[in-house]
Amino acid sequence: MKLLAFFLLTGFSVSLHAEWRTWRGPSKDGISTAKNLPDVWNEKENILWKFALPAAGSSTPIVVGDKVFLTFEKDKEVQLLCLSTDGKELWVRKVCETTGKGNGERTNASATPSSDGDRVFVTTGTGEVVAFDISGNEKWRFNAQDRYGKFRFGFGFHSTTVLHEGRLFLQLIHSAAQLVVSVDSTTGKEVWKVERKSDGVAECEHSYASPTAHRQGDLSVVITHGNDYCIGHDPATGKELWRIADLNPKDRYNRTLRFVASPVASNGFVVAPSAKNRGVSIVRLADANGRIGKGGVGELWRMDKGTTDVTSPLLYEGILYLCKENGTVLCLDAKTGEQLYQERFHGQTYRGSPVAFNGRILFTARDGTFTLLKAGKSYELLGKNKLDDEFTASPAISRDRLYLRGFKFLYAIGTK
Repeated sequence: MKLLAFFLLTGFSVSLHAEWRTWRGPSKDGISTAKNLPDVWNEKENILWKFALPAAGSSTPIVVGDKVFLTFEKDKEVQLLCLSTDGKELWVRKVCETTGKGNGERTNASATPSSDGDRVFVTTGTGEVVAFDISGNEKWRFNAQDRYGKFRFGFGFHSTTVLHEGRLFLQLIHSAAQLVVSVDSTTGKEVWKVERKSDGVAECEHSYASPTAHRQGDLSVVITHGNDYCIGHDPATGKELWRIADLNPKDRYNRTLRFVASPVASNGFVVAPSAKNRGVSIVRLADANGRIGKGGVGELWRMDKGTTDVTSPLLYEGILYLCKENGTVLCLDAKTGEQLYQERFHGQTYRGSPVAFNGRILFTARDGTFTLLKAGKSYELLGKNKLDDEFTASPAISRDRLYLRGFKFLYAIGTK
């Protein structure tokens, strides 16, 4: 089992296709198989095109065939924009009305769309969940607040809905509800709804993280994150399979420990972050069962402090990368938890999650600085690239193009 674990942790995440159809890509882990992206770009070099966006937003662009989709909030509406992969606007559709109070990174267009190749699924901060076909025709819609009760978040609803095996999965974790919901992606009808039990209190009840999902062989799991726990669910029924506990230990309980960073599942393992410099746990999914406290069944290791704050973890080629909100990266051996290095490469605010491609790790700072590190056990800076915009969305990669969504522009980076 140890040899198998080592092989899985050090293996590549292989996607079935190169399209980036959801947040964090084909395998939902931030890893791309692209081999021909440039190491250098700026406003004068290796920009294939840039498109002036109608308004700001933090949703990551997705790429489906020869189309790019993203959302924005403008004039008290969330809208879905469709571009061609050569940067031409194809259509715009109204998704829902809003109060219009959002701006910059905190808008009702923070959740990233997802697609099965035929439809595009959009979730908004108002709770609207809408399916469009690729041509922009609405297929179905519902409002999660109307269906499941009014939201009670301190900072709004920003969770991205995960698409997995023909179903959409929503986590609704706030002071008025603790629910996980499965929806048929063809019809929008509820498949199941389960209560997600927790003993968390106060601000811990508010989760700003997004669920994820993972399949490896016969193992399939939907993972929700918030209110002190990371929980695995059976996708078919919603039944709880396991929960990673003690991320907010009772003997030093923090009532403001709201989860923002999302878990990542890759190559049969899940990394569960927490918040406010608390702990991180890594668990082997094949062995996970029941309540998993520190040193519990299936846990490879846990550290008591050092979690990422907002950006989600990246597990790549046997190494775990945690990027703090201030630009400090903590690099750990994924098998043992040994710290390999810790460096602050650019003192700025970080919101977008890191991505990996071709032996490189890319980090996105809000001020438009993109830092490239060489993947490996030692710190090696490959370079820094600067664009004249602000960035809080995560990068997307498809067919040897890097898509970077700023507040003002969407950039397509590549070699001509």
